[in-house]
Formats: sequence, structure tokens, C-alpha cells
Amino acid sequence: MKKSTTNLKNKVLRLLAKEPLDKIQISRRLQLNEEGRRELRQLLKEMEKAGSIARVRKQRYVLPDAADLFTGTIQFHANGSAHILNEIPGGKDLFIPAEKTSTALHGDRVVARIVRNQPMDSRKYPGNFRKEGQVIRILEKVNQTIVGTLQKSKNFYYIVADDPRFPHNLYVKPPVAPLKAKVGDKVVARLDTWISRHLNPEGTIVEVLGKVGTPGIDILSILRRYRLPENFSPEVLRQAAQLNAKVTLDEISRRMDLRDRLIITIDPDDARDFDDAIEVQQTPTGWNVGIHIADVSHYVRANSLLDREAFLRGNSIYFPGRVIPMLPPILSDGICSLKPREERLTFSVFAKVSRGGKVHSVRFCKSVIRSAVRLTYKEAFAILQSNPQTEIEHCVHIAWEVASLLRRRRFAHGALELDFPEVKVWVDQLGRAVRFERLENDISHQLIEEFMLLANELTARELRSHKQPTLYRVHEKPDPDRLLEYREQVLLHGLRVGDLSNREEIQRLLTSLRGSPYEPILKVGLLKSLKRARYSSDPLGHFGLAKVNYLHFTSPIRRYADLVTHRSLERHLGLTRSAAAQLAPIADHLSTTERIATDAEREIIKLKKLEYFQHLLHQKNPRSFQAVVFEVRNYGLVIEIPELLMTGLIHLSFLGDDFFVYDPTRRRLVGRHSKAVHKTGDTLNVIVARVDFFKQQVDFKPL
Repeated sequence: MKKSTTNLKNKVLRLLAKEPLDKIQISRRLQLNEEGRRELRQLLKEMEKAGSIARVRKQRYVLPDAADLFTGTIQFHANGSAHILNEIPGGKDLFIPAEKTSTALHGDRVVARIVRNQPMDSRKYPGNFRKEGQVIRILEKVNQTIVGTLQKSKNFYYIVADDPRFPHNLYVKPPVAPLKAKVGDKVVARLDTWISRHLNPEGTIVEVLGKVGTPGIDILSILRRYRLPENFSPEVLRQAAQLNAKVTLDEISRRMDLRDRLIITIDPDDARDFDDAIEVQQTPTGWNVGIHIADVSHYVRANSLLDREAFLRGNSIYFPGRVIPMLPPILSDGICSLKPREERLTFSVFAKVSRGGKVHSVRFCKSVIRSAVRLTYKEAFAILQSNPQTEIEHCVHIAWEVASLLRRRRFAHGALELDFPEVKVWVDQLGRAVRFERLENDISHQLIEEFMLLANELTARELRSHKQPTLYRVHEKPDPDRLLEYREQVLLHGLRVGDLSNREEIQRLLTSLRGSPYEPILKVGLLKSLKRARYSSDPLGHFGLAKVNYLHFTSPIRRYADLVTHRSLERHLGLTRSAAAQLAPIADHLSTTERIATDAEREIIKLKKLEYFQHLLHQKNPRSFQAVVFEVRNYGLVIEIPELLMTGLIHLSFLGDDFFVYDPTRRRLVGRHSKAVHKTGDTLNVIVARVDFFKQQVDFKPL
């Protein structure tokens, strides 16, 4: 911002601190000429969008706090209520009841008036918001399209949205050529008019994706809904194709040559982009560790077409059977990927680790490697379960010695064990789910995780100590009120727990939950009580990892934040003279793209599970699953199928002819006649009873 604009902004803020004023009154008070008035009009728009001022009745501007106004991004829940994210670090979000959300959509920037400020019932309202508000103005419409299924009643056509957070039917005109959609087609519609949340909105079909159930339509629907790119532009692909894939002797001469070192990669079975490689040598006093990361910044120059496209995408997105990469495949799967027995350019971190697990010296440099072997996690796990025979097997065992020591020290210093098992969805050529594989965070994963955490922490420490601007990965301390509410949730399950504002008490609780039927729901509850990790230009620390210095350095092929870190490190080492970019807006953008990617990935996996269960419904002998009851409610049993990490409900109507009475004290259901008891922790075999795609829920019944 220019100095003159900054001065004008400060004058506006001083005026509005005294009283509400419209733009004419502000202009007169400041005695602005015609050019100054033009600058003022633009500044007021920018300040309103940023939330530093708000517009109220009679087009007057006020300071938000003075008028009990709240500006931010609105996030909807499945029940129609919402909350507005607080843009002040550490501030509480604002809860918005469903009937007070106006015509805002998920992701819009809005202004709300605070109408209530007192403790709220956490069982009724999601989260500990403490304040309630009403949306009074929409500053920025982020999403003006709806993806859903075309339906027809007797008199009109309408679209049922895929997103359960948009519960209204969207009325549309009868389809006409060339967009001749049919009932049952998945379509994209533009939202045209919506006067009130109590009336149905109206729109126009702008794209026909295809018939529901057609292979590939589910992925396409997710791409449209989250506005994700399908392909790279010809210009971006052309620039990528012009890059020199061969590692030249001239380039090798400028780097540390590590091609004769025993360096390995360990990645998932179906991985194609290999960001990182490791090496370990044992010494009389400990170990020499080398962590080598793909040197993406060598190929993707700042402000190039490739760079701008990577920034817009923010990160790669992984769907079952498909990847939406951040970089074109010629880079992500090709010249940047650390493939075995091929020369690759890398950015290396070298550390000397003592027998006690302390790091004594650190060095960074550009390098060139030739990875000796590419191991999958399963292969590495098998090696660690047997006695080493080959040089590579010895290398894996030595690496685990270091990693396990680092891991023990990390938890001793307060790190939280918040890892969840994952379910990998395997699909056929048509994109249909054919099997699910539960992935545990076993020692092969932990080995690589500890080396990556070490590299990230050491890089953050180096850049911070030398005051080099960069992007940090931050996870701020939790709100004590939210931890207090979560503690009450734990106590309701009959578990003993102390003061959760004490980190050691959280660790003790997580240890006690391990393997219990309460583990899934209470671990999820804890995660919701903690703040969400994000990117920031300020080193605010990482609560979950218990690290003062932390950033992302080890995955530049699939995360733009890591590419920013590489460039910061290049400036620190004197390898480039380019100036650092404005980091705060980059941090905000990348935090947003990360949230979008996470939501899209979760949604497609859930959709594949729903499709799989729907298929089972039509089988004569449907497959059964072992389920665990993790919550008992007055209307049925909430269960989890551990094999698929899928939750569902067994409704009272499926429990037999008996009349079941809910015992809230003991949290169980008791049959009035049979005296049968259903309680938390029970295991039973179930089959699918009902699948609801709109609510994204599955009902089961005992076998």
C-alpha cells in the first residue's frame, strides 16, 4: 500500500472512531479534491472487504466493534447453521443460527451483527462460539454455482444440491438446447435470484455433467463444486515441456555430488511423485543423517507461468485412482521426482545426531543424487520385521534406530499422538470402488515421518535465527473454554480426566483411549477442540507437535508452501538475489486451498464408500461387517466399522420387536421385555439397511 493511501486510511479510521459517517461526509471532513475522492471511494471498498470498517443504514461507515459487527468468512454445517471465522488470531468464531444466515453460501465473506453474547449449550450448537449473530450483508459472493441433480415435479424443474449445507431446492427453467439436461442428470447451475432464505432460490443450468451413476461423473461433480482445475492450460504445459530434463555436468559442478551415496526413498505403493530421499551413516558418537528434497525451485522460477499456476492450485489433490497435481506431470512424475537410479537435483539437509538424540550440527546445500532403490512402505515394514541381510536392509534398520529415538524424544517433550488410521479406496478402470485397505501408521511410516519432521524443524530454526522471511506452519494453543467443554464430553463417557489445559493430561488421555471403543469419537472431539493448523508469516509455534519452530520444506512437488521455503533458504544461502514476496496473503491463500483440498478428498472418499454400500444393498447375500458401538442415543446405536473407518446408525426399529428404553445415566438401551442390553463397546455383525446420499449417511441392521 502506498504511503499516501496508508495516511488516508489512518485518517478515515480516526474519523470513524468518533462517529458513523457516509463517504460524502468523510470527504468533506478531510477536504479532499477530485483525485482524493476517487482514492477514497476505492479505499472504502477495500477496507469494507477487509473487514476493517462496515457499512450500515443510510450508507454510513462504522468501526465494526463500535456497532457490534463481525466480518469474516462464513462456514456452514450440515444442519443449516453456520459460523463466521474470526480473522483475529486467537479470537472466537461467531455462531449463526440457520434462520439468521440470510442468503449467504458456504465460503462467502459476510458482515454479521452480534445479537447474543453468553455461554451456549454445546449439545445444541456445534462448537464453543460464545457469541451468536445475524448476517446483515454479503461482502463477497465466493460461489455462485450449485452442483446437483435435476428433478421435476408436476409444474417445475428444480435441482437438489449435492452439498447438504445447501438444503434448498434450486428452481430452474425447463432445459433447452444446447444444454438439454434430463431428469436424473448431474448439472451445474448459476444462482440468479435469491431474495430470502425463506423462499427457494432460482437459477439457470450452465453445464450438464452427465447422468448420475455414470463412471467419472462423481469426480467431475466434486471438481465443479470446489472449483478445482481439471487440466493445465496449453501455455503452462508448453513452458513445462521446454525445461531441460537432463542433469548437465555444468549443473553438477555447482552442487554437492552425492551420486555415489546409498540413498533410498520410501513411499506408498502407488506413489508417482517422490519428493524426499534419506541416507544414514552410523558414527562412533551417533549418526550422520542426510535428507534430500526435490529441488523444484530450480525448474519452477518465481513469477513464471508455472509458478503462478502452482500458486493458484496451492497443493496437489489426491482422489481414488486420480491426482489433480499442483505441477504438470512432466515435472511432478518426471524430472522432479526422485526416481531410483536416475540423476536428480535436490536440496539437502545434513545433521549430526548424537546417541542421545540431540542434533549437534546442521548444514544445507544444493546437491545431486542418484537414489539406489525405491521402497514401498510395505517393503520397508517387512525389512524392519526381519534381520537385515543386504546393505540396503542394514540402511533401513539404522534409519529406524535414529527415527525411533527422535520419536521418543518428541513425545517426551510433549508432542500429541493425533494420527488416525486411513482407509485407501481402490477403484477399477471405471472409477468404482472395488476394495478398501486400512492403512495404519506403522513403523515404516513413522520412520519417514520423523526424518521429515526433523528437516522441517531444522529449516525453520535456521531461517528464523537469521531473520529470513518465510512461511511457517503454525498450530496455535487451544482455547481453554473449548478444552473445558471437551472435558465434559469425556466425563459423559465415564472416563476420568484431569485439567486438559495441561499438555501432559492430554497425552495421558490419548494413551488411555488407545484401542478403546471410545477412541474414534473422543479423538475426533479432541481435534475439533484444537485449532486448525495453518500457514503464517509469523513463527507462532506448533502446539500439536510441541515445536517452537516449524514449517513445511519436504514436499515441494505437491505443496506450494514448501516451494516458498526453498526460495527463502536460497536467499539465506546467497543462491539468489530475488526479493521475498508479500507472505501474509500467500499464507492466507495456501491455508484456504489446503482446506478445500482436504474437504474435497474427504468427500470423494465418503462418496465412494456410499456407492459401495449402495451396491451391497442390491446383492442377494450382502456382505456383513463387524461393528463397534461407540455411542448410544435414545433413537439407536451409533456404530463404527473399523475396517472401513465408516460410521453409521442402527435405528431402534432394527433392534427387534422389543421396546427399548434409553438409560441416559449408564448410556445404554435396555429391552423392556427381553432385558437385552446394548451399550458402548459392544461388537456385533451388521449388514447395510439403507443409504442416503443426500444426508451422506448409512443405516445398518444387525445380522
